Amino acid sequence: MTEEKILEDQIIMVIKTVEDPEIPVNIYELGLIYFVNIKAAEVSGKFDVGVEMTLTSPNRPVVESLPEEVRSKVENLEKVNKSEVTITWEPTWDKSFMSEEAKLELGML
Repeated sequence: MTEEKILEDQIIMVIKTVEDPEIPVNIYELGLIYFVNIKAAEVSGKFDVGVEMTLTSPNRPVVESLPEEVRSKVENLEKVNKSEVTITWEPTWDKSFMSEEAKLELGML
């Protein structure tokens, strides 16, 4: 397994610790994370990470705090030099983005 793949798995695990405050499911299983981009940093042995995510609605009070929580947790990983989280509204999130696990947890199956 490559170093980038190991780091990607660690990033996903740490993102899964972030829950939507109004929906008791982590944001990864809700389908709010669209992309995780990893590239080698100028700092030897470290990586810069970009996370592209959305929210269930642009009118959410967590529009600033949730991305910051993701950025902070990802950046605290040992192999991460810096992380940046970008919010996108395209494509618009809908329930079909949720994992089977999230749907089961919310009684939607």
